[in-house]
Amino acid sequence: MLFDLDNPVVQLCAAGMAVDGDAAAASALFAQAWAARRDDFDASVAAHFVARHQPTPELTLDWNLRAVQHAEAATDGRANELLASLYLNLGDAYRVLGQQPKASSAAQQARDAIALLPAGGYRDFVTMGVERLQARLAEPR
Repeated sequence: MLFDLDNPVVQLCAAGMAVDGDAAAASALFAQAWAARRDDFDASVAAHFVARHQPTPELTLDWNLRAVQHAEAATDGRANELLASLYLNLGDAYRVLGQQPKASSAAQQARDAIALLPAGGYRDFVTMGVERLQARLAEPR
């Protein structure tokens, strides 16, 4: 997955990940990335990271939904390689809130979107995440 390292949103999100052990500092950088968004791709990236530091499962779901909606709205293909991970996070957010049918649907979308990823470590990582989510959804409640 190639990111434009000159993109201010990508720079802010990378900086946030670098200080992710400091949740307040990371959240502030991710919020700056959201404020700096210029298009749907930027919005999908920023929302993905903003979702990581929400105080409630409902807000986490909201930001994951935003990330997916913006990625789906991006028409230039830059967000294609993000979709599997975004659907995975959306599915997990639905799972946490007990919305199993929506969680299962998002997990299947994640599995389908894996085909957009090139072979390699990132694809393998996302695949394992999808398999773990689908296994959790299959467990009796």
